[in-house]
Amino acid sequence: MIRRLFIGVGFTLLMTSVPLSAQQVTADMVAYVLNKAQSPQAYVIDKFKTHDVVLLGEHHLVRQNLKFVEQLIPELYRNGIYNIGMEFGAQEDQHVLDSLILAPAYDELTARQIMFHYNVTWGYEEYIDIYKAAWKFNHTLTEKDRKFRILNLSYVFHWEDFDRTRTQKSMEKVFPRGTVDKFRAEIIEQEVLSEHDKILALVGTPHAYTRYGSPYYLFNGDGFCAFDRSWLGSRLYAKYPNRIFNILLHQPFMKEVNGQYLWVSPANGNIESLMSQNQNRAVGFDLEGSPVGTLTDDSQHAMCYPGFTLGQFFDGYLFLAPLHKLEGCTPIDDFVNEANIGHALEQFPDPEWHEPVTNLKEMKAFIRMNADRIVTECKDLKSEK
Repeated sequence: MIRRLFIGVGFTLLMTSVPLSAQQVTADMVAYVLNKAQSPQAYVIDKFKTHDVVLLGEHHLVRQNLKFVEQLIPELYRNGIYNIGMEFGAQEDQHVLDSLILAPAYDELTARQIMFHYNVTWGYEEYIDIYKAAWKFNHTLTEKDRKFRILNLSYVFHWEDFDRTRTQKSMEKVFPRGTVDKFRAEIIEQEVLSEHDKILALVGTPHAYTRYGSPYYLFNGDGFCAFDRSWLGSRLYAKYPNRIFNILLHQPFMKEVNGQYLWVSPANGNIESLMSQNQNRAVGFDLEGSPVGTLTDDSQHAMCYPGFTLGQFFDGYLFLAPLHKLEGCTPIDDFVNEANIGHALEQFPDPEWHEPVTNLKEMKAFIRMNADRIVTECKDLKSEK
């Protein structure tokens, strides 16, 4: 049975790998990676030669992904890309963030407050370090130079008004400024596309979907399927198909086996197998129209897509490290503290997706647990080559 799947940070799953299918890696795939793949930095920059918005789809809280984006700032600037968009940040605080990364001295407390105002559980050093990296880079520029900008793509949600039932009425209270990805698409249109500018946007994987529609069961749908095409990337792609490119950051996929949701390696382990033949070097490469894009996958992403391939999923791929070497982000110990725990408990996001959090100790444990998830999810997902 096909069903819509909602997965939030902290959602409990059976952390188990499943056997890999027969190898599909071919000689032309290996040759393509060896001869055509670029460094991750060069690959991202290259896509801006023909596109204005590059969406990076991340599995949240992977340290390598955040460090990559942070270190990319100087290269983006040198190539005329002056914006990074971040899912985790509220438009209400954009003026504070703009001031922060232009200020004479960097203010770590203000940086943390910006993140806390958007998501009271997102106390991780690597996300906030992107602010500091932008501040540091801006101070290498002259007064006349255009400054680099971090663009917040979201707004402040009101989880204190949530009645623990996801209905139209309750969601309108939590999200008073409308559907989140519609809001994000409008921000990018207004702040970037209408200004003939460019942006690298770091968002959770589903928000980066463009051509791919996420499938779900629909009783009256053809094949009992329907497809959600309301994501940030989907909305932008529908209006500006030639200006949008999406790239998937290497991550575990999910698969339903006998009613249990299991973490699995992409393309039945064949991406990892292919990368091992390239000595696990960090690389970027195309999926659509490339031999690697013909790799099939039977994870949750393949629902309603017979013969599903990676080339149907994303335009490009970034491999920074094997799954079992991915690291979680670093929790900020006092991000939630005695002074702000009351507000944090009121604004705890997606509360029905998690075990109850009722005090400061449990809140800190929750934040640490999320940082550890990527290691737990991926420790057994090695290529069997």
